Amino acid sequence: MTRSTRPISWIKAARREFEKFPETVRSTCLAALTITAKGGKADIAKPMHGMGSGVIEIAVPFRGDAFRVVHAVQLGEDISCPCVSEKIDTGHQDAQT
Repeated sequence: MTRSTRPISWIKAARREFEKFPETVRSTCLAALTITAKGGKADIAKPMHGMGSGVIEIAVPFRGDAFRVVHAVQLGEDISCPCVSEKIDTGHQDAQT
């Protein structure tokens, strides 16, 4: 039995943000999205707590930053992908005096 790959629809602002991601990060995210679109679950895809079933987060650490893609899968509809990049908190802060 052959699975069909579902199309991925992007929110325009999210697509522009995704295009700013480093090429390595984009490739990793696209590979995970492709697995999801085919009905599987990528190793780096995690369910988002409190968002209901079908909402998955892909987080990729890269050179001190975290790049995230969140997608929602709904039966009979496309996948929407909001994206964000952020700095990773690297530990403790200086003591406030």
